[in-house]
Amino acid sequence: MVLPIHIYGDPILRERTQPVQADSPELQQLLDDMVETMHAASGIGLAAPQVGRRERVFVVDLTPMQEELEASGEVLAPMPMFFINPEIVEATPTRCSMEEGCLSIPDVRELVERPEGVVIRYLDRQFRPQVLEAHGMLARVIQHEYDHLEGILFIDRLSAFRRQLLKRRLRDIARGQVSAEYPLALSRV
Repeated sequence: MVLPIHIYGDPILRERTQPVQADSPELQQLLDDMVETMHAASGIGLAAPQVGRRERVFVVDLTPMQEELEASGEVLAPMPMFFINPEIVEATPTRCSMEEGCLSIPDVRELVERPEGVVIRYLDRQFRPQVLEAHGMLARVIQHEYDHLEGILFIDRLSAFRRQLLKRRLRDIARGQVSAEYPLALSRV
């Protein structure tokens, strides 16, 4: 089922998520719904708070970028990927800037500097412990979605000057003055 995506201004996007205690049919349904929602919104990552949930999970699917990533030498892991109770345990000192956007902040894209690579520990969909060393686009998406689990939005990583320039647009989004090609859960701000 495609779920409505919560947008900037909704308090759930600023809350830290809670660890998942056990596998369940409800969790598996949430993961399926998140993948379906991400695909319907033409996204490449989606975290539970973006669909109004507090579980510490996110999903990633870079398949839409496969040709571009392979041309740049990146090898895709099987997609979609499921990250349950993730923890970033290491980040490379090398940083890079890349334009980011977010399904919860429609039509806003900005350059964000992040580590080029990360090591993340997590449970996969079958609740098996995994450790992944990710670089490039996969590392970027993992960091972006991980931030959502911590109540951090990509705009928080911008300079005060850039955030000031976005102030009016963000206020409009928080007031529900926004449209998207996917269902939105409009804020009550």
